[in-house]
Amino acid sequence: MPMASDPPAKKALTISWDQFHRDARALAALLRAAGPFSCLVAITRGGLTPAAIVARELDLRCIETISVASYLAETVQGEGRIIKEIAPAFIAAAEGSKVLVIDDLADTGETLKLVRRILPSAHVATLYVKPIGKPLVDTFVTEVPQDTWIYFPWDLGLSFEPPLVDGL
Repeated sequence: MPMASDPPAKKALTISWDQFHRDARALAALLRAAGPFSCLVAITRGGLTPAAIVARELDLRCIETISVASYLAETVQGEGRIIKEIAPAFIAAAEGSKVLVIDDLADTGETLKLVRRILPSAHVATLYVKPIGKPLVDTFVTEVPQDTWIYFPWDLGLSFEPPLVDGL
């Protein structure tokens, strides 16, 4: 029986920590060809972890964050709003340089629309992209159907799974 907190999507994709790390390194490899970048902006919260991995792989040390909330509840998306802005000094310093923006997923693109208004010439990269959000992304690793809910490693806990024979 579905719970109120269950995602509205019909399909689910569960990403393990190992897969997430592989995908973040694959994104970094793709971004090497698009760079070099002078600085990176991580979209919080989902973009923090891939941004850390990409920053390490590309040796980027100039890092800023922007916090955008577009989910009213865990699985209910609403209009995006900026909670923490990019520091004006960072924007001024980044003027004319190649800025990289990282997020975990481009779903409907609402978050990226807000970020692109602030950094219109930035290179936007995500690990995963859905068809509606895809036009706002320059580089991504994996495209998933729009009706797929992605469970990220930080959404999940480890639990015991009984052997199949116990269920027979």
